[in-house]
Amino acid sequence: MKIKDLYKKYQTLFEKEVELQGWIKNHRKQACFGFIDFYDGTCFKTIQLIYDDKLTGFERITELHIGSSIKVLGTVIKSEGSKQEFEIKVKEIELIGDCPEDYPIQPKRHSMEFLREKQHLRMRTSTFQAVFRIRSVAASAIHEYFQKRGFVYVHSPFITDSDGEGAGEMFQVTTLDLDRIAASQEVDYSKDFFGKKVGLSVTGQLEEEPFIFAFKDTYTFGPSFRADKSHTKIHMAEFWHIEPEMAFCDLDRLIEVEEEFLKYIIKTVIKKCPDELEFLDKFVEKGLIKKLQDHLKSKSKKITHKEAIDILLKADKKWEITPDYKGDISKEHEKYLTEEYFKGPIFITDWPKDIKAFYMKQSDDGTVKGVDYILPRCGEIMGGSQREDDYDKLITLMKERDMDIEPLKWYTELRKYGSVPHSGFGMGFDRIIMYLTGMESIKDVIPYPRTHGSL
Repeated sequence: MKIKDLYKKYQTLFEKEVELQGWIKNHRKQACFGFIDFYDGTCFKTIQLIYDDKLTGFERITELHIGSSIKVLGTVIKSEGSKQEFEIKVKEIELIGDCPEDYPIQPKRHSMEFLREKQHLRMRTSTFQAVFRIRSVAASAIHEYFQKRGFVYVHSPFITDSDGEGAGEMFQVTTLDLDRIAASQEVDYSKDFFGKKVGLSVTGQLEEEPFIFAFKDTYTFGPSFRADKSHTKIHMAEFWHIEPEMAFCDLDRLIEVEEEFLKYIIKTVIKKCPDELEFLDKFVEKGLIKKLQDHLKSKSKKITHKEAIDILLKADKKWEITPDYKGDISKEHEKYLTEEYFKGPIFITDWPKDIKAFYMKQSDDGTVKGVDYILPRCGEIMGGSQREDDYDKLITLMKERDMDIEPLKWYTELRKYGSVPHSGFGMGFDRIIMYLTGMESIKDVIPYPRTHGSL
């Protein structure tokens, strides 16, 4: 029987035998009896196994180590303690896989730094069991949201010759003999596997857009790669990315979808992961549950880039980077706006065209119809825009930026053949998990973090 199922129907199982398979999380022994905290991975909760010296093999059982895998035959009984409503009185325990005493994951608080060195074991801790179960539920919620609304799931390519116009540095992919190239200092990409220079995708947006003219609403959800040498708490070289694209959609509708989408994920996690959230609220971020509940009840503020700069310049703060009407909004600015001024999530719209991508639709005032969605603690989690749908305007924009149009000719042709107003956004999945769990570093919300200088 699974522990998950046992918790659902234990009241019907009192004085009945059950068989369980799982691992020892903690083991407390006395002279004549012992207690084992037991889990099987099917839910966040553990159950307590109790045994005494009347049990055959008592001495052997007292020597079972934390981390060992076991098979248990026992009786479901009402608990005399206040921490649980039932427990298992052991009849038999079979050791499946022993775990030596040098097992690093002991029943104590471990630092995040230590656990990052034990990536293959850290998911056995309560913290990471909570984080990764929430990650799984949130991923499922994303597909549920889009599938219920008729979106088509598109698998955009991982290998591409486009960086999505400044989305980030690309990891190069090649089958060329690098030792020979290093010796000759000459690279002939025509002899490479694809006949040109290619890399791992930073974004699937450009390749996804053609699908909206066939299916109207689409989305991607998969890994993206960015070769930026960043060492912040919110950046990784490999991250997971959700990118919906919607035909017949303007910026206002896009913002509505962004807010609705995030609330759907939050609502799902609250419903399906109450035990995990309760643990994280107690040990990781005090007030986590209230923060998420308040998010569901509120409507995110919407301000323009100019209004954001106005607020920042009037603030009684010494900025490391001076707010600029023509410039980007830094992490310290995001932190102030969300955590001190508005005390909640915000949308920032109408960005200066010169700092945004070529495909964003321009307004007459020199701004673009773009939007960034920014959350407290984890910063920007969504970046989107209404796309330029006019062929001539798009070509003009590309020429103004001295872009080579030929490699993106296919992309510009979308504006020639039945073009419509359309919009889309990208969401960093791992940053959402930071928000849902209260974890401070993005390295601790993905199973195997990949960062500059570390694998």
